[in-house]
Amino acid sequence: MGHLAVVNFVSLDGVMQSVLSPDEDREGGFDHGGWVLPYVDEAVERFMSEATAGAGALLLGRRTYEIFAATWPYADRDDPAVAAMNAMPKYVASRTLGDPAWANSTVIGPDIAREVGRVKAATEGETVVLGSGKLLGTLIEHDLVDEYRLLVLPLVLGGGKKLFADGRTLRRLKLTSARPTPSGVLITVYRRGGDSA
Repeated sequence: MGHLAVVNFVSLDGVMQSVLSPDEDREGGFDHGGWVLPYVDEAVERFMSEATAGAGALLLGRRTYEIFAATWPYADRDDPAVAAMNAMPKYVASRTLGDPAWANSTVIGPDIAREVGRVKAATEGETVVLGSGKLLGTLIEHDLVDEYRLLVLPLVLGGGKKLFADGRTLRRLKLTSARPTPSGVLITVYRRGGDSA
């Protein structure tokens, strides 16, 4: 079975909504969009570049996919992360997206849990999930995540969509690494650490 890694920015209070742009996701009246940008230092850039370039495939929710598809195909192709993301297989969890235009993209669904199991099994290397809050809820619910690479930012947003919503089943994780960056971001890696309770 393949390896599925979630790579995401979160605030100290667990929010992952609208990380890079004010207009990325204003649902629920969220008006703090773009909160990650002041904390992006060289260490954060390097970590994200390595996570992207090292992936065997990307798994994205529809909204995240559409944001990426509008940007990445036109980015600097000399950048290894850009080249890798454009070339690798991309799977989009959606019940509404028709024909995806970004190269090497496939829509999966409607049984997301079953399809993700197939993607994991077929992918050489790891499948990486970026953003994709709604999809993450399904992945967490069906215990399909093998590793969380969370970039925890030193701020409290006080509201917004959270990575781990209330009502989830208890899962025990094992911290395998944690290191701070000069801007105060804590880069953490958690893997499965035991049975769920």
